[in-house]
This record gives sequence, C-alpha cells and structure tokens, in this order.
Amino acid sequence: MTINGLNSRVFLAPMAGITDKPMRRLVNSFGQGNIVSEMVAINALSFKNPKTYKIADVRDEKYPVIVQLVGGNPELFADSVKLAEELGAYSIDINMGCPVKKIVSNKSGSYLMKDTKLAAEIINSVKKATSLPVSVKFRKGWDNNSVNAVEFAKMCEDCGVEYITVHGRTRSDFYAGIADWDIIAQVKDAVKIKVVGNGDVDTPQKAKEMLEYTKADGVMIGRATLGKPWLIAQTHEFLENGIQPEIISIDIVKQTLLRHINELSDYYGEKLALALSRKYVCWYCKNLRDARKFRETYVRIDNMEQALLEINKFFCEENFNKE
Repeated sequence: MTINGLNSRVFLAPMAGITDKPMRRLVNSFGQGNIVSEMVAINALSFKNPKTYKIADVRDEKYPVIVQLVGGNPELFADSVKLAEELGAYSIDINMGCPVKKIVSNKSGSYLMKDTKLAAEIINSVKKATSLPVSVKFRKGWDNNSVNAVEFAKMCEDCGVEYITVHGRTRSDFYAGIADWDIIAQVKDAVKIKVVGNGDVDTPQKAKEMLEYTKADGVMIGRATLGKPWLIAQTHEFLENGIQPEIISIDIVKQTLLRHINELSDYYGEKLALALSRKYVCWYCKNLRDARKFRETYVRIDNMEQALLEINKFFCEENFNKE
C-alpha cells in the first residue's frame, strides 16, 4: 500500500528551521521514507523573496520532496503553488496546523481550523492552480472546546485532496501533553482518503502501535528525529520488513553529526553552519555521559576547526566504554 504513489508509509514531519535541505539529504541517506520540506511562507514565496525561494527550491534533490506551504490568502496560494511546481515539488502540502502565534495571527496554520470556509477556498485555489497532488496537515481542533478534526477532514476530502495528516493535539496544546490517537482513528473512520497519523511516535515500535490503534495509512515523525536522522528509515524497515532497529554506535552518531555539519556548511556557508550546529550538537549528544559539560563548551566555540576537534574528542568510543 502506498500513499500518493510514494515509496513508504513513514513521513519526516515538516519542521521550520529543521527539515532544510541538509536534514532532508541526511534522512534520505539512511534509506526509505517520505521527505517533507520545512514550512514555506506563501507571502514571501509569491514575491520571490530570495531566502524563501531558496527554501522552496528542491530541484537538485534526487528523491521526491513534498513542499509544505503556509498562508491565509487563496490567491497568493495559487501563485505560490505554481512556483513550487517550477522549483521541483513532488506534491503540495497545505499547513493548517502550525500553532505558532505569528502564523495564527496571519490567519494561517491552525487558525484555519476556526475558519473552514477560508480553508476550503485555499484548498480549491490550490487544486485549480496545479496538477500536483495536494494534501493538508491539521490538528485535532483549535482547543478542547472546539474539536472539529472529523468535520475538517470531510471538508478536505470534499475539496479533493489526495490525503490528510492529523496531529492528535489541539492548537492550544501546542506540543504539550499526550497526543490523542483516538481522534486520528475517528478521522480515519470518517473519510475514504488516506490518513497519516502524527503525534508521540518516537520509535519504530510506537509507529506500529499507532498504525494498529488508529488504522491510519501512514505515520509522520517529527521531533523524535532530532539527533536521530536514521529513525525514519529504521521505522520504514520495521513496518515493511519486520527488521528490528540496530543499536546505533557512538561512532555512527559522531560520523552522522560530522556529515550533518558538512552539509550545513555546503548549504549555508561555514559561519552560519557553525551557529546552526549548536542546536544539532545538543540533540546528538542527548542522554550521553557528560553531555551538559560538552554542550557548555561547544556553544562558546567560534571557529569550525575547534568545533570539529571537540566533536571528535567527545564522541569517542573509549570515553563511553569507561566504567
């Protein structure tokens, strides 16, 4: 079973400032899984803002990239979709779930769960503007007093989207608490189109548990991939072939982090890559011994040569085999 002709039931979630080209390449290098871009603002893309244009340009990536667009203007959405198609998008995902204040205040993201009419206008505008497949990502509802994911899903289906992704939290939840898998199951039961479940999946086993519990067609994983870009491929192999994930050695962690920093340098330049690497280093060393001390040292480093030296020193097999 495939979703939208893609080669996997497992999706890398779109994360602003995270699922950029370096991250996408790294995730793809470990094996199969569906790749979604970071969120692209239509207001900037339609006016060909250089930074946003670069974010949306996926033409040199050798795997399908689902480009996610966010905004609240149907006309600008139509213009942006045409540009995204020219820039190599495999398909278009419409963000109707982002909870961030600046997005919501622009009548975008999860605000659209309060304005079904505008949401439908946006989907219809996108569908008319492109022949690419279109999907929508949204949440359980605006808050726990206005849970409308089922009705929203039916609207998306009526507008002709190919599949939907449901995050089992409301906008007011942001990322706190436990994701509600029951609402994903209810959405799946209510529509005929494919449904991807999102929320609280951090292992291949948890992905299987979600799929069995909700009967969803696919699973999306976001924050759990931070510092673990191999997780998408591991989850695919576990679901499709029953292959238990291997224990990742400290050497693989180190080599992956070094590859990640190299990709960042190629894409952004060394200076910005060093600044960006600070957050990634924190994720890669999570739960490792003396990680706090290493992070405190790393964030003060102001040149790449020293940064790489500290990484090689810290991520050392001998260090982690000491009694």
